[in-house]
Amino acid sequence: MREILCSGQARSLEFPYPGGMAALCWSPAGERGELTVSLHYDGAYGMGEKYNAVNQKGHTAVNEVEEKFCFQGEKTYCPAPFFWTNTGFGLYAATDERTSFRFGEKAVCAELPVDCRVVLFSGMPGEIIRDYMDLFGPAKLPPKWAFGPWISANHWDSQEKVERAVAQAEEHGFPVCALVAEAWSDEATFYVFRGARYVPKPNGGAFRLEDFDFSDSPWPDPAGMVQRLHEKGIRFLLWQIPVYKKQGPEEPLNAQNELDRADAVARGLCVHNADGRPYTIPEGHWFAGSMIPDFTNPAAEETWFSKRNYLTEMGIDGFKTDGGEFIYREDVRFADGSSGRAGKNRYAQEYTAAYTKHLGSAQALFSRAGYAGQHTTPIHWAGDQQSQNSELASALRAGLSAALTGIPFWGFDIGGFAGPLPTLDLYRRATQLACFVPVMQWHSEPDGGQFRELMPGGEGNNERSPWNLAAAYGKTEFVDEMRFWHNLRMELLPYLYSVALDCAEASRPMMRPLVYQWPEDPLVWDCEDEFLLGDSLLVAPLLEENAEKRAVYLPEGQWIGLFDRRAAEPGGCRSFCGRAMVWRSVRMRTRPPALRRESGQTEILLCTCCWLGNAGVSASGTSWAPTWISPGLMEPST
Repeated sequence: MREILCSGQARSLEFPYPGGMAALCWSPAGERGELTVSLHYDGAYGMGEKYNAVNQKGHTAVNEVEEKFCFQGEKTYCPAPFFWTNTGFGLYAATDERTSFRFGEKAVCAELPVDCRVVLFSGMPGEIIRDYMDLFGPAKLPPKWAFGPWISANHWDSQEKVERAVAQAEEHGFPVCALVAEAWSDEATFYVFRGARYVPKPNGGAFRLEDFDFSDSPWPDPAGMVQRLHEKGIRFLLWQIPVYKKQGPEEPLNAQNELDRADAVARGLCVHNADGRPYTIPEGHWFAGSMIPDFTNPAAEETWFSKRNYLTEMGIDGFKTDGGEFIYREDVRFADGSSGRAGKNRYAQEYTAAYTKHLGSAQALFSRAGYAGQHTTPIHWAGDQQSQNSELASALRAGLSAALTGIPFWGFDIGGFAGPLPTLDLYRRATQLACFVPVMQWHSEPDGGQFRELMPGGEGNNERSPWNLAAAYGKTEFVDEMRFWHNLRMELLPYLYSVALDCAEASRPMMRPLVYQWPEDPLVWDCEDEFLLGDSLLVAPLLEENAEKRAVYLPEGQWIGLFDRRAAEPGGCRSFCGRAMVWRSVRMRTRPPALRRESGQTEILLCTCCWLGNAGVSASGTSWAPTWISPGLMEPST
């Protein structure tokens, strides 16, 4: 590892790496410049959560935090100016300012600000990612419950609806480890339960639970509800957004929100414009007109979380930290003296880092946006996708590129978050994929669509629960089929958590595209639909509608089907039937025993996660279950 400074003076240097000698040339021009890295490479990976491709060679990656509702393409909520190549070269540009990287045939050209510190890496993929992660500190390990199934729907806007959802999960025999409530608050302060009566507090005053009267609230007993959820083994998380909201003309004015806004202005707790006035989110963007807290100001951070402490005291298990992509001007000013030029990217990471600092050891955070060093906050998800096949593939690319940037804990919305309900086949394949990523969860936008004018949702109940999908399509047997994958997830939980522990300790991702393990293999350089999950599972999902089989590339080694236990020949593409493919190795701490690879390397097994038809009946009509999995996976959980 070597560090260089791209100053106001031109310079050239050479840097050895396993694939040869990289020639670097820095050419400044005013406040910015171009760093050209001439080297041999076939694939470039990282750059944060990238939806357009895993291998960025041939693309230009712009590192700029940006909110994009569905169809993200080349935009991203969660960038990082870090990449590595299959030939063993890596680079991190240590700046919060906007950067762009053009990955050409024989060179990478990076547009950087003058005085940018650049860190160069050399080694195998795992070594480069580890060294990059270590620049920021260890990965934040989520609690064990975070690796079980999550459920969420925006229209759960009352205690009655949450408890009904839990009852439906129990009725249908689905395990639930976490439930996220988005529409829980007064939609103004975002820290008071909707409908609660209380005496507003000026000057940043904090509340205790006993300050609220919930008798007329749609949440009549939130503390009791949380306690009952805990007794069932379910954790309860609340949605958050970093704004001092400007309410719309159709909304009844919230007195506490107005006091909070006045306090933020009076004490300078918000981000400011260059002229000293409070910065507000521009028109045309989410939460337009709202001010935003300045997390570089210790007083702002202390006040913000003092108002939310009572939620933790009542047993809330974490927060879904949405948004944060709110800096749209370079001339805004932060309390630490920095400007919007750096804040454009840094703000999202400071927001989630502040919440992480205030988490207890048994709490979790679930975030959409972030910047370099994202692994120091617990969990990220892929943001908003439509319920379309192309969006499933896009989310998978985002997860794989995030993993190759050192983001270890990640998930996506099963079957998509927005638009009309997914087809049963899309939902089936998305559920199977989600069973084998770090976080398995389903979620849905508000009924009718979050942005109805821009992108209308489906009519009626928009919930993406398996039982609502089954009811919408009149296929009651679909519930039985989906139950298998949720119960399988619970069987995998000990393995998943052991992998998570290892990843946090060793600074490596849980999801590992094949190039992570076999960077010298030309057939994996552009592979975007297979990945290792830890050392023991390799997942190859079906991404096309109604696909009954797919080609799977098997690198060198001994491969055995997990469900059918049949050996498969390595060293090329094979066509397999089933709804997903998964590999397993000797390091897995659950059944069954595995065969060692003759080379002595980590042994991997092939698992064909075949689609279960009606209530555990295979497509051929015969009852079926893998021998190492309890037959009870097909039955309702108790």
